[in-house]
Amino acid sequence: MSLWPKISEFLALRRNTSLLLVTLVLAGTGEKLWLGFAPKYIETLGGSVLIIGLFDALQTFLGAIYAYPGGWLTDKWGQRKSLLLFSLISVLGYLLVLFWQHWLALLLGSFLFLAWSALSLPATLAVIATSLKSNRHTMGVGVQSMIRRVPMMLGPLLGGWLLTRYGWTDGVRYALALCIAMSLLTLAFQWFMFESSAGVSPASVNGNRDGSATFFDVVKSFTPALRELLVSDILIRFCERIPYAFIILWAMNSGGVTAQQFGYLITFEMGTAMLCYLPVAHLADKYGRRPFVLITFGFFTLFPLTLLWAHDFKWLALAFVVRGLKEFGEPARKALIIGEALPELRARTYGAYYLIRDCVVTSGSFLGAWLWSLSPTANFVGAAVCGALGTLWFWWFIYRQPQNSLRANP
Repeated sequence: MSLWPKISEFLALRRNTSLLLVTLVLAGTGEKLWLGFAPKYIETLGGSVLIIGLFDALQTFLGAIYAYPGGWLTDKWGQRKSLLLFSLISVLGYLLVLFWQHWLALLLGSFLFLAWSALSLPATLAVIATSLKSNRHTMGVGVQSMIRRVPMMLGPLLGGWLLTRYGWTDGVRYALALCIAMSLLTLAFQWFMFESSAGVSPASVNGNRDGSATFFDVVKSFTPALRELLVSDILIRFCERIPYAFIILWAMNSGGVTAQQFGYLITFEMGTAMLCYLPVAHLADKYGRRPFVLITFGFFTLFPLTLLWAHDFKWLALAFVVRGLKEFGEPARKALIIGEALPELRARTYGAYYLIRDCVVTSGSFLGAWLWSLSPTANFVGAAVCGALGTLWFWWFIYRQPQNSLRANP
């Protein structure tokens, strides 16, 4: 076997997964050009802390309520058509924010421009599940997760430069125009994807597409392990969401960094995450996924505590490296969901899981805004407490269980 086929096999690359990676880079880079700076942009447009918290809550809430429809449409229409639709909807949202420079445009436009990231998650996981064998799922998710971090790294760098060079008003407009161009290019690559039913019986495919299973039927199909993972994941996401919208405010207002320097911090985070993905995915597929998920939850808990001592660029850089390490076992967590989902309900299981998780976690944005109004310390410590509880829950109810208690490669 020559070098390239060996690399393709190790990275679990197939036609659909390769095209998916290209679309993730294009769409993700466009989104990250400006979305990470949105809280500060809202502040410059006259939005209050409550508005910033509401915008952050909308990101979580829409990620929740869009997840299940995204899974249902993927099961009914197929992966290609669904991804095309989700991209078109997001472009409409970007256009609204581009031509209406008001904080209200971001609140209303979020219902549209968040469609790609929220609706497409079940579809992207379904592409991996149907294109790869079960013992390659973690690597497939790991490569996808690594590629997702490329735009998370490049987008803020370019966006930070635009904002520093042209100011918040014109800089955001230029970033949005470039974002729209990348989203349109994403559509071209999605057009060449084909539907795959690998690993699913014809009967299952027909069952997928008739939409007969209700949301409650899908939830009832959750295994005990998936339910316990969901509870621990909810607590961990509270840890992430409570300080999420206020990190840029902490970095710029208390740490004294510029928009471009904040882009560098995101680069440190994403670079750290990318270094972890492939080796951890390989080890998780080979030796089991649960230890890597447990370590990941520990880093989630540690990150808000590191912010307490981060009052300059150097210490913020260290904190963002820790933030990158919280992605250590993220592919293993998603692969656990894939392994626990019934093939005929796969995309809807992902959607239902994220709908429940993010609907609950939406309140974390408001809790974060309230804690921030008390003090940044209250916000960061409150987040760490939630993370510790989630880590302990996963350790007690999943990690300690026998290896054969989970459906697939625990």
